Amino acid sequence: MGAENLSSVTEFILVGLTNHRKTQILLFLVILLIYALTVVGNLVIIMLVRGDSSLHTPMYFFLSNLAVLEILYVTSSQPQMLAHLFAGNGAISFTRCAFQMYMVICLGSTECFLLGAMAYDRYLAICHPLLYVIAMSRRRQVQLASASWASGFLLASINVGITLHQPYCGPNRINHFFCDMPIVLKLACGNIHVTEHTILILAALNIVMPFFVILTSYMLILLTVIRMRSAAGRRKAFSTCASHLIVVILFYGILIFVYLTPESDTAPDRDKGLAVFYILVTPLLNPIIYTLRNKDIHGAVSRVLQRWGFKQKI
Repeated sequence: MGAENLSSVTEFILVGLTNHRKTQILLFLVILLIYALTVVGNLVIIMLVRGDSSLHTPMYFFLSNLAVLEILYVTSSQPQMLAHLFAGNGAISFTRCAFQMYMVICLGSTECFLLGAMAYDRYLAICHPLLYVIAMSRRRQVQLASASWASGFLLASINVGITLHQPYCGPNRINHFFCDMPIVLKLACGNIHVTEHTILILAALNIVMPFFVILTSYMLILLTVIRMRSAAGRRKAFSTCASHLIVVILFYGILIFVYLTPESDTAPDRDKGLAVFYILVTPLLNPIIYTLRNKDIHGAVSRVLQRWGFKQKI
């Protein structure tokens, strides 16, 4: 019976953001522009970090990992949104929905751990500058980044695995614009209480553990900065942490509000509104936040443009 139920739903229908055709076309154009800007912005960061030797530091190694993650993250959801808006039809196959759930959870989980690794890197750089080169060696950077990616893949495998283990025999309408796992799970025909509690515990661990590392790192950084005698040193320390801190507040604020707050009657509409922010807006803002007042990035851009201009003259 379970196997029969599993195969009875072959596709889901995503309700989307609107059913109004003119609004769908307008949203298609806006989201297409956001997607293009997000991909280009993060590609620029990756190219600059790879191409400029002055950016071959642990901080920019993690930033380039985050840029790769953001490109994969938006590509896992936004092209599907664009296709549905263009066609005016929200149908998505069971397999594609499962893959989208997996990628969104995997990359979201990985970002939690990467942000934790970046906070730890800033802690070592500011609180233990003499040991920084040894403590944050190339090997340690690769280990932290690899552990972040592996943790994301593992958590996604467990979450999506137990979600798909449920029987799905109808209904198949998802009140969202992408396959959000908690909403998909509610369409299951079986008893989902144990699965829901398991997912909630895993989500709490995924959010709380890196957040504890970030909070502890920044508390220690703050204590170290307060003790600094040099005003210039304090400004430099704050400037290197400010962009990361803004990204952390945006990312974790939305994540906690969506996944760790009690549900209400307005939850579906509230979650869709918040999802617009973390699926569309945050990935677009991250490259801007990290580069807007970053002198290292500005210097790298200038050097790249000078090299390009020199080659053009030759």
